[in-house]
Amino acid sequence: MEFVTSIINYINGIVWGIPMLVMILGVGLFLTFGLKMMPILKLGTGFKLLWGGRGHNKEKDSDGEISPFNALMTSLSATIGTGNIAGVATAIFLGGPGALFWMWCTALVGMATKFAEAVLAVKYREVDKNGEHIGGPMYYIKNGLSKKWAWLGTAFAVFGSFAGFGIGNTVQANSVANAIESNFGIAPWITGLVMMVLVGAVLMGGIKRIADVAGKLVPLMAIFYIAAGIIVLIINISDIPAAFTLIIDSAFTGTAAEGGFAGAAVWMAIRFGVARGVFSNEAGLGSAPIAHAAAQTKNPVEQGLVAMLGTFIDTLIVCSITGLAIVVSGEWTSGATGAALTSAAFESALPYGNYIVAIALSVFAFTTILGWSVYSEKCVQYLLGVKAVMPFRVLWIIVVPIGAAGSLEFIWLLADTLNAMMAIPNLIALALLSPVVFKLTREYFNKIQQSDVSSSATDAGKV
Repeated sequence: MEFVTSIINYINGIVWGIPMLVMILGVGLFLTFGLKMMPILKLGTGFKLLWGGRGHNKEKDSDGEISPFNALMTSLSATIGTGNIAGVATAIFLGGPGALFWMWCTALVGMATKFAEAVLAVKYREVDKNGEHIGGPMYYIKNGLSKKWAWLGTAFAVFGSFAGFGIGNTVQANSVANAIESNFGIAPWITGLVMMVLVGAVLMGGIKRIADVAGKLVPLMAIFYIAAGIIVLIINISDIPAAFTLIIDSAFTGTAAEGGFAGAAVWMAIRFGVARGVFSNEAGLGSAPIAHAAAQTKNPVEQGLVAMLGTFIDTLIVCSITGLAIVVSGEWTSGATGAALTSAAFESALPYGNYIVAIALSVFAFTTILGWSVYSEKCVQYLLGVKAVMPFRVLWIIVVPIGAAGSLEFIWLLADTLNAMMAIPNLIALALLSPVVFKLTREYFNKIQQSDVSSSATDAGKV
C-alpha cells in the first residue's frame, strides 16, 4: 500500500504542479479577456436571471428538467462543502494567509471558466432514452469537436466516475462523521447509517428531487453560515484592515514562521491557494456544467450567466468569510488545520461557534454527496448507458457509511489527483471551443442591445 501511495503522491505532484496551475489560470484569463471582462461586468445581470429563474419555466421554448435557479443550487450543493470550511483552513495552514488572495484570483478568472462550461453544456446537450437532458464536458467534446478528440470525453467520464466516490462521497461522509463525533459524541457508524438513509431517500428520486432538496437546503445553510461568519468579523472589526494587509503582503512575499505556523514561501501560497480554490469552486473541473445541462432554458448564454454566480458565491463570499474569520481571529498561528482551525476561529468569537461550524459542515457535505451523485451518475451513464444508472445509485448509497467509518488519507490523495485529471480534458475542450462561446455571447448581447434600441425608438414615437 505504501508503494501505491508513493506513486499516487508522485502523480499528484505532477498534475497539481506548475503546468496545471498555468492551465487553470491561463484558460480562465484567456476566456475572461476573450469575453471582454463580461463575467465581472455582468454580475448584476446574472443575479437578475437567477432571481427570475426560481420557478419552473413552462414556456414552449424552454427545454430541460429543472429551473435555472435549482440548476445553480444543484451545482452549489456540490461545490459548497468541506472545501469552504476545511479546504480554506488547510490552504492557510499550508500556504499562509496569502493563499486566500490566490483563491480570490482563481475565482475571478474562474467565473469566465464556469460561464463557458455552462454555455457549452446547454449548447451541446442531448436527450437520453428517458427523455431527460444530459450534458457536460463529455458531450461538448463529443458534439462540439471532431472525432479525433472523442477520447478526451471518455477520459473525462472515467475520471469523473471514480473521483466522485472519493471527493463527492466518502470524503464528505467522513468529514461529517468526524465533525459530529467531535462535537456531539455520536459514533461515526451511526452517522454513516443515518446519512445512508437520507441520501438514499433523495437519490432514488433522480435529479428533480435532488434539485428540489438542494434548492431549499443550500440557500438556508449558506445564509446561516455567512451570517455567523459576519458576526465573527464584526466582533473582530478593528483587525480587518490589518488582516487584508497581511493577506496581500504574504501573497507576494511569503509568510514567516509564527507560533504553530511553520512558515510558507510565495510558491506555497500560490499552489495551495489555486488548488484549494479549484477544489472549492470547481471552475475548470468540468463538474458543474453537468448540472446546468438539465436547466429549463434554450439560451446557453443565460444559463452561463447564472452558472458563473456559483464561483462568485462559493469563493468570493463563503470562502472569504471562512478565511477572514481564521486570519482576524489569530487562530491561523495555532498549529490547527482543517475543520478544527475554522471551528477554533468561530469559537473564539461566538459561544457555540464550534457547533455552528459542525452543523454547517454536515449540511454542506450532505448536499455535496447529493450534487456529486449527479455528476458521477452522468459520467457512468455516458460510458455504460441508462441501464447503469440504478446500480450506480445503489452503490453510491452503500459507500456512504463505509466512508463515514473509514480512514481516508489515501482516498483524499487519490480524489485530489483524480480531480486534477478531470480538469485536463475539460480545459483543453474549453480552449478549443472558446470561439463558440465568444460567438454565442456576442450574438446574445447584440440582440439585447438591438431590442433596447427598438424599444427606445417605439417609446419616442409614442411621445
